[in-house]
Order: sequence, then C-alpha cells, then structure tokens
Amino acid sequence: MSKKDRYAEVAKEIASVVGDEPNLVARMATVSNLLHHAFDYYFWTGFYVVDPDKPDELVIGPYQGTLGCLRIPFGKGVCGAAAARRETVIVEDVHEFPGHIACDSRSESEIVVPVFDREGGLIAVLDVDSDRKAMFDEADRAGLEAILKAAFMT
Repeated sequence: MSKKDRYAEVAKEIASVVGDEPNLVARMATVSNLLHHAFDYYFWTGFYVVDPDKPDELVIGPYQGTLGCLRIPFGKGVCGAAAARRETVIVEDVHEFPGHIACDSRSESEIVVPVFDREGGLIAVLDVDSDRKAMFDEADRAGLEAILKAAFMT
C-alpha cells in the first residue's frame, strides 16, 4: 500500500474515533496513537502544545514513544522552527539541522506539522521522528496536514 493510501485509511479511522469529541487532549491522544501504530518508520509521535501562560513556548502534550522534551521555545529545534514559521518542516537528517534538540539520540529524521484551530490560531505542533534517515517526504506532509486539518479545524 502506498503512503498516500495508508494516510487516507488512517484519516478515516481517526475521523471515526474522534468524531464530535470536544476535548483537545482526547483528540491529540487518539491522533498520536493511531498514527504511531500505522507506520513502521514512526519512532516518536506526539504533540507539543502552545503554553497559554508562555505563548512563545511549546510544552509536551499527548505522545507515543520514548521520553520527550518537556518544553521547547519557539524558534528552537525543528518543533520550535515549525511553530515560529507556522509551516511544516521536514528534516532528512536531524544531525544536520542547526539547533536540533536531541530529546532522544536515536532520532535520525523528523517532520513537524503545525496544528491550527478553526480561527487559524496555532494550538500545537505534531512532531514525528524516525530512527531512520530521510523517512519523511511530501506524501507524509500532505497526509499529516490533511489529518490535522480534519481533526482540529472542523
């Protein structure tokens, strides 16, 4: 099955489970769990949420995988870069990304996708790491962006 087809399948599964659930933590926990178990190259899958008390900082949210970093300032590392730019960032080799934050030294490649609310406000980023280099591409970007839009902007 192609990545595109697998993302479409997972999107349907996520939509059927989260449905009308209003709680963001429940939605994020479900999304991270279903995505993490859908792809064998996903090593760490989770959300960093914009801290309402420190709106220029991300704090760990629901995730699957090894221990994550607790806080990440906007502009720092891949997650902070995606939050500051408000756009998806794909990194083929995290060791070559300036300022990469190594929450787990086994991480080799990464994709971080911003999560917006209905009004277009940034509420979080979805961070997916792989323990293999160059695992993320445009199919991952398109699939994840579509899933997050459906799960959090509708």
